[in-house]
Amino acid sequence: MARFLFRSAISTVVTMLLVSVSLFYLIEVGSGDITVKLLGIESTPEQRESYRAQLGLNRPLWLRYSDWLIGNDWYMTREIGLPLITLPNPSTKELEWWADVEGIPTQWEIQEEVLFARQRQADGSTISVPDDERWTINEKGEEEFWGLNNNNSAVRWIRGSTEEVYIMSKAGGRWVGDGPREFIPLVRGLVRGDAGESLETGRPVSSTLPGRFRNTAILAAVAFLVVMPLALFFGIIAGTNEGRLADRIISLLGLSATATPDFIIGILMILIFGIWLRWLPPVSLFLSENTIFTDPKVLILPVITLTAVEFGYVARITRASMVEVINSPYIRAAILKGMPYWRVVIYHAIRNALMAPITVIMLHVNWLISGIVVVEVVFGFPGLGEYIYGAAIFGDFNAVEAATMFTVIIAISTRLLGDLIYTFLNPRIRYA
Repeated sequence: MARFLFRSAISTVVTMLLVSVSLFYLIEVGSGDITVKLLGIESTPEQRESYRAQLGLNRPLWLRYSDWLIGNDWYMTREIGLPLITLPNPSTKELEWWADVEGIPTQWEIQEEVLFARQRQADGSTISVPDDERWTINEKGEEEFWGLNNNNSAVRWIRGSTEEVYIMSKAGGRWVGDGPREFIPLVRGLVRGDAGESLETGRPVSSTLPGRFRNTAILAAVAFLVVMPLALFFGIIAGTNEGRLADRIISLLGLSATATPDFIIGILMILIFGIWLRWLPPVSLFLSENTIFTDPKVLILPVITLTAVEFGYVARITRASMVEVINSPYIRAAILKGMPYWRVVIYHAIRNALMAPITVIMLHVNWLISGIVVVEVVFGFPGLGEYIYGAAIFGDFNAVEAATMFTVIIAISTRLLGDLIYTFLNPRIRYA
């Protein structure tokens, strides 16, 4: 068993690495020019090029992938020549990058071609002091300086040759002078829990993702705890009553539920229970982060929708597996020897009949976590699926990559969990 689980763990790591490469390439390259989505089709080539440089998109693809996966603070520390640290913002409590200059957290800016150091004080405020002696001569004979700006990027200024940079804000876009020639957004890397900043909110993805995942995990867990016992129970009932009325009714209901798209079921639930009867809230309106606990009614309609979609598929698989096991020779032999029918079913048939449903259930755990985008969008439920959908529409590649990779990790982990469960259900695997 140990060898079997070791092989599964190795294949899991290799699969995650290959998926990360494919995901990064498809989003960063396959989605086209991301700056067009962010700035609009009316933007000029100069504006898009400036914004592309600020996002670090003008760097080689392999280097961007390395930064995204394992971070770049470790080699930018050598480039800047100072330790890089993160400190919480006094207002938002989110981490910001600073250089440690003799114990003083420091960032830099250029004002009228003079270098100023923004030094953070103990109370979180900053003061600017001239710091013009930090310029060095590069191999081209230019005076340059590598430092940190106030946008969590390592930047390179060239003295006397500062750039005009196109800046986007809530008030719109504008050109500003005294800009750096090179930008490298700082990131610790996905393996260390940092996937960069969200382009839509300007906040670290690592600070916005956990809340969305928590909501989806609760929704998926409640739906799982409701639908799986029901589907397994009715699947076993249908399988042990093959060809009878109970089997036909359960099979018909299961087929009807499986054949109906989830968004159709969701809209019907909203119309019937939310608008006509007014028993339940038609949308999952979250007035606070803890609405899911203070007002559990927001879960009912999404859970009913997920239950209807999942019930039919799992019940039919369980029914087919149960029929196959019931008709196997060893079950027939046990019944012919005089053992009570339900004793044979409970102690012998069910365990073997669960092999196929376990596979389906493990796959559908992934669907409940990552594939409920439609359900969350229909009900306005602020979960992981709705987060991925909104980020994709906006063009927020950092958020899409991190959230999607998170769901991939869950999917592959549940496959590994399924392998572990198999070792207990099937002795042939356990002693292989």
